[in-house]
Amino acid sequence: MEMILEEHVLVVPTPIFHGLGHFEGFCGETERYLTELLNPAHTRYEPRSTVETDPTLKQLIPYCIFLHEGQVFYYRRGSKGGEGRLHKKRSIGIGGHISSTDPVGAERRYTPAMEREIEEEVFLESAFKEKCVGLINDDSSDVGRVHLGIVHVFELEAAKVRPREESILETGFAPPSQLIAEIDDFETWSQICLKSLFGK
Repeated sequence: MEMILEEHVLVVPTPIFHGLGHFEGFCGETERYLTELLNPAHTRYEPRSTVETDPTLKQLIPYCIFLHEGQVFYYRRGSKGGEGRLHKKRSIGIGGHISSTDPVGAERRYTPAMEREIEEEVFLESAFKEKCVGLINDDSSDVGRVHLGIVHVFELEAAKVRPREESILETGFAPPSQLIAEIDDFETWSQICLKSLFGK
């Protein structure tokens, strides 16, 4: 009988993050944080089952937002797969954990992991320009306390994003103002991004 090995995900000790400057919500100072947070001297891979309830470690999560002509891609999380604590919530972010099995690229495993997560979750059928715009931290919830989001914005040439995973439902593109008007329906990280990146 084949043994299924548990996923090991990239983490950084929470004190490293706090030493760089603890914040709640959104922070656009990417260079200040990412050089140290992604420094191999600080990071390691740990079993996902243990770190999901360990606030002394932060799991680093690429969180990718797709835009086309000012409109934002959105979806609703289904009840299959992924983080159970986020089921049925709406979201504007695609992404997930950096795994020890991701290939090592120019930026170690970070960029290959981000590309893998996008490919697993959606069909992205457009050329794009991508930029890392900030970080998200939310210590007010059990999910937020053990994760740190790294926000990337993808400016798409065409509004061509289709769900690949069964857990991605009710997709579309909408003006930020419409999504902000419905903000209580969204997961916390999406609320933070909608307010910080698109709020007036």
